[in-house]
Amino acid sequence: MFTKILIANRGEIACRVMETANLMGVATVAVYSDADASAKHVAMADEAVHIGGSAPADSYLRGDVIIAAALETGAQAIHPGYGFLSENPDFVDECAAAGLVFIGPSAKAIRAMGLKDNAKILMQEAGVPVVPGYLGEDQDPANLASEAAKIGYPVLIKAVAGGGGKGMRLVEAAGEFSDALTAAKAEALNGFGNDHVLIEKYIQKPRHIEVQVFGDGQHAVHLFERDCSLQRRHQKVIEEAPAPGMTDEVRAAMGAAAVTAAEAIGYSGAGTIEFIVDGANGLRTDGFWFMEMNTRLQVEHPVTEAITGVDLVEWQLRVAAGEALPMQQDELSINGHAFEARLYAEDVPAGFLPATGTLTHLEFPDAARADSGVRSGDVISPFYDPMIAKLTLHGATRTQALGKLARALEMTEVAGSVTNLAFLRALAVHEGFGRGEVDTDLIARDLEALTVEPEASAAVVVLAALGAHVSAQGDGFALWGPMLQTVCLMSGDEEIMLKVATLGAGQFEVTLKDKVHRVERGAHWRVDGVSIAANVVRLGTSVSVFAGHGFHFDIVDPLEVDANHAGDGNLIEAPMPGLLKGVFAKPGQVVAEGDRLAILEAMKMEHALLAVRDGVVAEVLVAEGDQVEAGAALIRLEEEAE
Repeated sequence: MFTKILIANRGEIACRVMETANLMGVATVAVYSDADASAKHVAMADEAVHIGGSAPADSYLRGDVIIAAALETGAQAIHPGYGFLSENPDFVDECAAAGLVFIGPSAKAIRAMGLKDNAKILMQEAGVPVVPGYLGEDQDPANLASEAAKIGYPVLIKAVAGGGGKGMRLVEAAGEFSDALTAAKAEALNGFGNDHVLIEKYIQKPRHIEVQVFGDGQHAVHLFERDCSLQRRHQKVIEEAPAPGMTDEVRAAMGAAAVTAAEAIGYSGAGTIEFIVDGANGLRTDGFWFMEMNTRLQVEHPVTEAITGVDLVEWQLRVAAGEALPMQQDELSINGHAFEARLYAEDVPAGFLPATGTLTHLEFPDAARADSGVRSGDVISPFYDPMIAKLTLHGATRTQALGKLARALEMTEVAGSVTNLAFLRALAVHEGFGRGEVDTDLIARDLEALTVEPEASAAVVVLAALGAHVSAQGDGFALWGPMLQTVCLMSGDEEIMLKVATLGAGQFEVTLKDKVHRVERGAHWRVDGVSIAANVVRLGTSVSVFAGHGFHFDIVDPLEVDANHAGDGNLIEAPMPGLLKGVFAKPGQVVAEGDRLAILEAMKMEHALLAVRDGVVAEVLVAEGDQVEAGAALIRLEEEAE
C-alpha cells in the first residue's frame, strides 16, 4: 500500500479521497490554486502545494506542475478525482514516465472510451447493445441527413468528444436537421476542438441508468445500478440506487453487459457504464443500450457505497497498489435504497445560472452524509463548479429513503448565496417521482411548479424581526435593543416595517401590517400559540430563518429608511425610541434633500435625521431634549406643489 498520495483535484472530491486515505493511514498531499489557498481540502491534507493561478488552465490542468509537486513531496501515486485531468490519457502516460502510479485506468482504456463513436463501435464488437445510429467518419451534411432518415426521426445529434449536453441537439423532423447540425458542430468545435458528430435514435421516454463497475485490468465486477434520470439539461440533479422498477432479470442483463464492456478494454479501477433505457413499457432485457463509459469515479458514487457497504475510494487505492479485487461478484449484494441530491450555488429563477458568494452559514443535519468541499465562511468562486455539497440518505426502502432525503433537505441551512435547495426540496416531494415514475424529461415537464420560490409566512417574517432585534448569547436570546424598537427588513425589493416590544424574558409582541403577533421563545418558537421548528440566525446585517425552507432578509437601519414611510409623504417620524439631542429645522425653512434636520440618540449612538426631499418645513412638533417613542411625529413638510 502507498504511504503517501497526491490528490490532483479540489473541492468535495479531494476531501472525499482524503477521508478514506486518512482511515487507511495514507498521508495526503493537496494542490491548490490562488483562489483555493484557504480551502477546506488544503486544511485537511498533511501537506499542500501551490500550483498556480485561479483559472483551471493555470493550476488544476497543469499536469507537469502537479507531477513535479508529487515528486517533490515524495508521493508515490496521484488520485485524479473527477473532472480536470481524470480522463486525460496523456497525463496518465506522463505519470508513468515519472515513476508515479495513476490511481485509475490505463491510458489505453481511457483512449478506447474517450470518443463516443469509437467506443460504440468497440462495444458493438464486444456484444454490448448499442442504440441504433450512425458512427461513421463521413461527416458530409448530406450523408448525415441521409443516415438520420434511415434511422428514423426523432434523432439525437451528439458530439463524439462531448459531454454534459454540449454539442447535442434533438431533431424531431427532417426539416430541422440542417440547422441543428450546424449548431451542434459549432458548439462541439468550440467546446472540444472537434466538430465530428454521431447520429443516434432518440428514445421517446428515456431513462438514464448506469452501472458501477470495478476492474483489476483483467477481470471486473459490477456493484449494481444507479438511476440518474432526474436531469436538467443533461445535468444530473438527484440520483438513486437501485433503479425504480428494476427486476432481477434486467439487473443481471445490464450488469453482465457492463462487465463485458469493462473487460473488453482491460479496465482497472472504478468506472461507470451509462445506458440509455426505454422506460415506456417497463424495464426489459431488450430495452437498454450502451451510451458511454466514464473512466473515473463518478460524482454520484456515494449512493452505491450506501447500498453495498463498499468504500470505492479504498478499492481504488488497493487495486492501484497491486492488490486483487477486494470482493467477487457473488459476494456483493444490495441493502436498502439510497438517494443523493446535488446542492449548488445557483440562481434558479434566473435559469439556474451559477452563483457566487460567501457562505455566511452552512449546516447539514446529522442524519445525512454530506460530502462537501466548503465550510461556513468559505467563498463560492466563479472559477470552478459551484457545488456546495452532495447529500446522501439511505433507508430500508425507497419510500423511507426518499422521506429521509426530503427531511434532510428541509433541515439543511445555507446563507450567503442563492442555491437550488428549494428546487431539490420540491423534487423530493414530487408525487410522480415519489411513485418511481422517473424519466429524463420529468423536470422539464414540471419545471414551472418545481421552481416556484416559497413565500415567507407572517410567522417567518416575525421571527426574522426578532432575529434582527436580539442577538444570540449562551443558550438563549438576550436583548440588546430598547424595550420598543422599529425593525426594517428587506426581502428582495420589498421593504417590511415591524415594531417589536419586549414583554419579558423570551416574551415579545411584534406588529406587522397592523396585526400584533405574540411570540414566545422556549424549547421552540411559538408564534400566536403555534409551535414552529425554526432556527433564526443573524449574520451581520442579514438575518435568516430556517423553517422547512431558508428565508433570508437584509436588516436596514430604520434611520436610513425614508422617514416618511409610515406617514403621508410629508411627515418625518422617529424610526426608534430615543433622545433628541438636537433639532435644527424651523418652520418656514427651505430644505434640500439630505439636509440634517435633527439628531436622535438611540442605542448609545447619535444618528442624523435627514430631509428625504427638497421642500419647506411646515411644522416642528418636538424640541431638543425630548424623549420620543418609535413612530413619534417629529417634523412635517409642506405639501408638494402639484
